[in-house]
Amino acid sequence: YTMRKKIFIIAITAVLSGLLSILAINLYILNVGSRFIMPRASVPQAQTILVLGAAVYKNGRLSDMYHDRAQTALEIFKAGKAPIILVSGDNSTKDYDEVTPVKTYLIDQGVPSSSIVLDYAGFDTYDSLYRAREIFGVTSTIIVTQNFHLPRALYLARNLNMIAYGVNADLRTYRGTKYSHLREWGARTKAWWNVLVSSKPKFLGEKIPLATPQ
Repeated sequence: YTMRKKIFIIAITAVLSGLLSILAINLYILNVGSRFIMPRASVPQAQTILVLGAAVYKNGRLSDMYHDRAQTALEIFKAGKAPIILVSGDNSTKDYDEVTPVKTYLIDQGVPSSSIVLDYAGFDTYDSLYRAREIFGVTSTIIVTQNFHLPRALYLARNLNMIAYGVNADLRTYRGTKYSHLREWGARTKAWWNVLVSSKPKFLGEKIPLATPQ
């Protein structure tokens, strides 16, 4: 009985310690990242606007979240905040392409094709930001995504030595918002670990320096 009690106490202590660690990591990332979220009108000039990937339907239609990221990036671009829009998302199979529909949308809205760069291997937020720096040579960027996602993205960008600011792309109320916020607890913990161990993205490849559009 005494041994079982000791094991139980050890197990409870371990679980509580783990939960406290996750809480501390999340609060830290929220604190760091939130400092760099700015209104679109006052966000500083940057080399790029980075649109992080989200769901695309089979017919090529952007999900609400993704549409609003593209729309926000469009408004920032038209305000002259950056000359290039870098769209980073998942194109891991022939049947799924997150980035080309965004390019189509932006061109339809008047953005020149030469001002849009696509990263087909942005499989998650860490990969997108690592590749932005390592493959495309991004040194400063305006990250466009929803508010729940921004602190993590900015924390990663800053730890990857980019000057990064974020603009909130929430233009409506989204379905599944509670799940998105819940999922962030695990995603922030993973982001902290990626930074701690200097993870490498799934794919790197040759460098593709960004040219200033003509």
